[in-house]
Amino acid sequence: MPGPLVGAAWVAERLGGNGPVLLDASVGAHRGAERRIPGARPFDLDGALSDHTAAAPHTLPGPEEFAAAMRDLGVDDTDTVVVYDGAGIYSSARAWWMLRAMGFDRVAVLDGGLPAWTAAGLPVEEAPAAYAGPPGSFTPRPRPGLVVDADTVAAALTDPAATVLDARTRGRFDGTAPEPRAGLRGGHMPGAVNLPFGELQGPDGLMLPAAELRAAFAPLTGGRERLYFSCGSGVTACVLALGATLAGYRDLAVYDGSWSEWGDPSGRRPVETGGPSAG
Repeated sequence: MPGPLVGAAWVAERLGGNGPVLLDASVGAHRGAERRIPGARPFDLDGALSDHTAAAPHTLPGPEEFAAAMRDLGVDDTDTVVVYDGAGIYSSARAWWMLRAMGFDRVAVLDGGLPAWTAAGLPVEEAPAAYAGPPGSFTPRPRPGLVVDADTVAAALTDPAATVLDARTRGRFDGTAPEPRAGLRGGHMPGAVNLPFGELQGPDGLMLPAAELRAAFAPLTGGRERLYFSCGSGVTACVLALGATLAGYRDLAVYDGSWSEWGDPSGRRPVETGGPSAG
């Protein structure tokens, strides 16, 4: 596998047989869509691949629950996995980061997702992602630190060696646009900086080249290499994690609860509104 990001042509050349396991990690309107890359299986972020006992949506399940879901999808420890989503690069990066957090490195994101695949004229099946084969042998090997909690992020906000980056839109970061989840406060964590995830992609929906990604991060990080990522519910924060990885950063963590937890109406965590939206 050439890296954490692969193109449609790379996948198309390896379809079928001993090729990569394809996982459709679509959410929202694209979840369960009646079109898939041939053979794709459902990595359901709104189903078995979230911890529904947690207060925040899209919380990473425990190792055994995650492993059971992956085995149900027929994923073996020796497989190569490519994840994609129907929006482009949105929730697929979340699946990639979750697999890495569980110690599985043979995984990449399909650059541009299903839109790039279909734009290239590559074959699709008119059927939702599904799997009915034998169980896999996936073994969880959790990596503590890749997914972190609110207390860890609170400490990072005052750590001169760290930067906390928020992937939400500038209006949500500033508190001038409403949150899509009812009841959440508007604004951002004091000390966080804003890098909307869409700014890491070109007009074609593909990730920017590594040098341009580095240029997007550098003014915000100020030379700091320890980066923490947040968003609305831990999904698009992983697009920033993907972009930072492609840009050469290595000391990275995703805040699982993200704004769904930090911005809750309890007021336990401090929130700032207004001011410049960094970037």
